[in-house]
Amino acid sequence: MESKKIIGIIILSGTVIILFLVVLPAMFDSSISFGIYRGEVALVEIIGTITSSRDIIDELHRCNDEGSIKAIVLRIDSPGGIVAPAQEIYRELTKVEKKVVVSMGSIATSGGYYIACAADWIFANPGTLTGGIGTMMQFPKIEELSKKIGIDREVVKSSNYKDAGSIYRRLTPEEKKLFQETVDDVYDQFVNVIFDGRRHKGLTKKQIEEVADARVLSGKQALEKKLIDGLGNLDDAIEYAGKISGIKGKPRIVKKEVKRSLLERMLRGTIGSELDQILKDQISLRYEFF
Repeated sequence: MESKKIIGIIILSGTVIILFLVVLPAMFDSSISFGIYRGEVALVEIIGTITSSRDIIDELHRCNDEGSIKAIVLRIDSPGGIVAPAQEIYRELTKVEKKVVVSMGSIATSGGYYIACAADWIFANPGTLTGGIGTMMQFPKIEELSKKIGIDREVVKSSNYKDAGSIYRRLTPEEKKLFQETVDDVYDQFVNVIFDGRRHKGLTKKQIEEVADARVLSGKQALEKKLIDGLGNLDDAIEYAGKISGIKGKPRIVKKEVKRSLLERMLRGTIGSELDQILKDQISLRYEFF
């Protein structure tokens, strides 16, 4: 009887030790690794709405610094997003010392296209949705709803524009004019970035302005308008990146490995996405490439 108790205690103790040494660390520990650099072309992905830039920039720095990497293929599958992160990624791409080839997936509109303009060559599928050159600000309003349910408020502010864009009231003509000027300024920046990135491909400012009305184009249409350089898929982009960077034969690929914790994997696709959206919605004043 005593021996059974001892065995039970040993088994229980072993289970607790495993729990603390293996399971719990796995739940909360996460890291990002490039693994062993065996390849010559790095594949960097921009997927989904662009709300931050740090991870992509870190990845670009790592690829640029690694001697075995000869070129970067940037896979873009994004409808755009917040302006500043897109601009930060674009700026870092212009600093990369290696050849950069963009491969557009299902969609690369607005901020996705903005980023692509930093590349040496842009591929899209014939049916890829791209273009969408434009900027906007949007302000949700609950003024009528708050009146119906009896919610009121008082504002003490240091200047006339401090609560401009509040959800509790409509914009004044002066505020609307002010925001319109900001949107127009960012739009002009967008057009100038396209011109800087594409003028050596024969694209003129006038040609850009003809399609810079937020219209969405197919990859085939974008090629006709000189917004991209060729039609092709991801494999075509990888092959071309190898060719222009002097790689002989079929390029080998390096891709970032994201090691997610057990807890992240459990939450991913469930409450994680809802929390992300809640956090995004809390940014009440932002202009977007959409």
